Amino acid sequence: MNWLVTAIITGITSFGATNIDDIVILTLFFAQVNATFRRRHIVVGQYLGFTALILACLPGFFGGLILPKAWIGILGFVPIFIGIIHLFKRENDAEVQAVSTEFDASRSNVSVLSKLASVLSPQTYNVAVVTFANGGDNIGIYVPLFASSDPASLAVILTVFFLLIGVWCYIAYLLTRHRAIAPILTRYGKAIVPFILIGLGIFILVESGTYHLIPKFK
Repeated sequence: MNWLVTAIITGITSFGATNIDDIVILTLFFAQVNATFRRRHIVVGQYLGFTALILACLPGFFGGLILPKAWIGILGFVPIFIGIIHLFKRENDAEVQAVSTEFDASRSNVSVLSKLASVLSPQTYNVAVVTFANGGDNIGIYVPLFASSDPASLAVILTVFFLLIGVWCYIAYLLTRHRAIAPILTRYGKAIVPFILIGLGIFILVESGTYHLIPKFK
């Protein structure tokens, strides 16, 4: 049962650390709901985009079945590196403020994505494209995480992920009634994300036994 608890906690922390920004994006989407853009488009689009991210990361898991686990664990340095970058990266207050006010103001960050999404036409795919394109950190974290997981743990982690997508959508929907809360949640959430990512990377290194590659620990 210890492995199950560990997998659940790993799933929750890694999902939360890589999807803080999605709270703002989903809130903005829900704020645009009208007669032609429905809530179901957002929820289904979020699931489609996230599923595409998962499929893009699965090669890491299959690589973990072939290569020695200790060597796969070296990938744990990736989330540590990403966490350090986040830790020292300066926040752009103007960008956060623009994103928190209206969706049109955020188009400078996703102008290319908007054009691509418009080609796909259906609103569901618009959401899916933005979700996938916003998942750069997700891929960087999930590939080493999946590579260091066994099939049972991976199944639990993915189950947690897909359950939390629904929770994320519900939270974002509630935040549309209090839109001022979303940037506050994101700001303070980002403050702890670097430490979660660094901790996750250390967990992968230890869980994979990568330290055994150092002669004195053999």
